[in-house]
Amino acid sequence: MRLLLSNDDGVHAPGLAALAAAFPNDEVWIVAPDREQSASSHSISLHRPLRIVEVGPRRFSVDGTPTDAVYMALNLLLRERRPDLVISGVNHGPNLGNDVLYSGTVAAAMEGAILGCHAIAVSLASIPPHAFEHAAAFAAALGRHIVRSPPPAPVLLNVNVPPGPVKGYRFARLGHRTYGNEVIENRDPRGRKYYWIGGEGAVNEDIPHSDCNCVFQDGLVSVTPLHLDWSHDALLSQMKSWTIEGFAKEPSL
Repeated sequence: MRLLLSNDDGVHAPGLAALAAAFPNDEVWIVAPDREQSASSHSISLHRPLRIVEVGPRRFSVDGTPTDAVYMALNLLLRERRPDLVISGVNHGPNLGNDVLYSGTVAAAMEGAILGCHAIAVSLASIPPHAFEHAAAFAAALGRHIVRSPPPAPVLLNVNVPPGPVKGYRFARLGHRTYGNEVIENRDPRGRKYYWIGGEGAVNEDIPHSDCNCVFQDGLVSVTPLHLDWSHDALLSQMKSWTIEGFAKEPSL
């Protein structure tokens, strides 16, 4: 099996090393940011050049975002022969519910799916100290299943693994997490204001069958399929009755 591994914690992150170790007999390529890029979402570098450094056999760092790393891997380093699977992780912390909108881990996997590969984002839903081996082993088993029985179109899966040995898994939908909306104001030594945004910790809504409940209430691995088509079909259907005054409406397809 030929694999591309990436992450948002940096090319030297322990979670990435544990993931690579879960594929001892496979052709593993690692292309990842040269430093931590958490919460970078799907940012891509269009206004500056990128540099790639080979840091080991089939192991490269990119001085950009997780999306940059996967883009460069698939369109440059591996363009002649695409990998069977792209896996991003193991992330140092959860990516549950609306975290997927901010997560660089999920963005790296999403870029793989956009470029035509089956892709998995895997995160360890625990606080430090982290032990990544069980999450990596589950991701490897899930990846092998996808490669053995590939779906007809690229799949994008978001996986969150609770700490400790895996006692089971569940296919779940996204939940919802709230981090607070704090803006902390301070001043630098020259008296200029600066701000930190975001609150401390997360509150998970109690939503039955959600990934948050699966991981934190039931202690199970959550596996959530994500869709690249963000169209809101129910609202689109309602909007067909709207009329914008002063403008002609063409029939919707």
